[in-house]
Amino acid sequence: MSISALHHVQLAMPVGGEDAARRFYGELLGLPEVPKPAELAKRGGCWFEDGDIRIHMGVEADFRPARKAHPAFQVSDLAAIRDRMIAGGVEVKDDNALEGFSRFFVADPFGNRIEILQPL
Repeated sequence: MSISALHHVQLAMPVGGEDAARRFYGELLGLPEVPKPAELAKRGGCWFEDGDIRIHMGVEADFRPARKAHPAFQVSDLAAIRDRMIAGGVEVKDDNALEGFSRFFVADPFGNRIEILQPL
């Protein structure tokens, strides 16, 4: 037995956060929203998927943001994503501590930590 792939990452958000998630993950990160299966849609939340990149936003009644644990998105144009984040009012925290990569961190609208990086 071996793990063959990472199917998706689920991040939590508070009740009613779908519109903010759509703005951040859909508009700013450019991930298309896909319909949730009918049985799961009853729980709220929203899913964003582009090929093998799958972020599922789930509603958590006692929500607390993930400030350390995080997904890291590798991009082909770090500067463009950085500019889009800043233009969207998102605070960007630059970091150069990972050898071989340029990167920065942002928080999604709910305070979840997100890493954006590009190989040098």
